[in-house]
Amino acid sequence: MKFLFKASDSPVRLTTHMVLGTPVDLEPTGSQQAIHLAAGCFWGVEKAMWSLPGVVATATGYMGGDVESPTYEQVCTRATGHAETVRVVFDADLLAPDRLIASFFEIHDPTQADGQGNDVGPQYRSAIWTTTPDQAEAAVRVRDAYGRELAERGFGPITTTIAPAAEAGPFWYAEDYHQQYLFKNPGGYECHARTGIPCPLS
Repeated sequence: MKFLFKASDSPVRLTTHMVLGTPVDLEPTGSQQAIHLAAGCFWGVEKAMWSLPGVVATATGYMGGDVESPTYEQVCTRATGHAETVRVVFDADLLAPDRLIASFFEIHDPTQADGQGNDVGPQYRSAIWTTTPDQAEAAVRVRDAYGRELAERGFGPITTTIAPAAEAGPFWYAEDYHQQYLFKNPGGYECHARTGIPCPLS
């Protein structure tokens, strides 16, 4: 069992993914890639991502802030700058980045700034932090295509941040009870303000 110690001295246990059977902190190899996605409460985002064919590992955590090793309680104060984020490792031979990103846009309302539905605050903002040039290109292309689709139906502009993961700072793993939360608690909270509009790839 692996431990990642936080500044609070409270260890986060990183074990086997309860749904996918892979290490929660799996490092990509071969055709695998990692991408970091924020779209509101990370419980529902993680479930949506682990359900996609081609995804091989997911983990909940915090990213995009300026405080080292934040805890959930600290992030909830809105003072750390972090967003609830899901690290997704996927096999690009089975799931192209643009298809994964289109799914990401469909599971929330990217036109809402700093929140999703009843979840309000910058920790619930929409963001895509990429790790490859192909991901970055796909994210911008799919965002623009979806933006046109949403505008035609009366929605405002997409607020999603798109940037390289290196610019967002480290991904800090969330506490163990947040990992695969909706598998452990099938009736748990899963709130996303989806637009209900399919996202085109281009």
